[in-house]
Amino acid sequence: MRHQVKKPHLGRDAAHRKALYRNLMTELLRHERITTTEAKAKAVRPRVEKLITKAIRMQEADRGNRAAARKEIMRHLTDKEVMFKLVDEIAPDFKERPGGYTRIVRLGTRRGDGAEMAILELVD
Repeated sequence: MRHQVKKPHLGRDAAHRKALYRNLMTELLRHERITTTEAKAKAVRPRVEKLITKAIRMQEADRGNRAAARKEIMRHLTDKEVMFKLVDEIAPDFKERPGGYTRIVRLGTRRGDGAEMAILELVD
């Protein structure tokens, strides 16, 4: 039974949803700002923030655990260059910040289907 187990399904099965999250996270970290639907932005936001926290903790870890942490980060991304950008450029900028690495800015509705659009971006 699925009591108290809620998550946004976004009209996709599990494999498609996982691929969507990986693509959205990779593109957000690559471009530092993406435009998507509000539902997708709200679904991907906690995953990206946990990934950034993991990258920050990886820098504080000893050298032996860094390879394992990089592999853990790569599980959630599709591009190795983006992983290096996250670890080397993005994570050090957020090192002193206690959380809240992203922001969602609502844009209004999309003309074609009326979907609520939003910008998901990294906080400066």
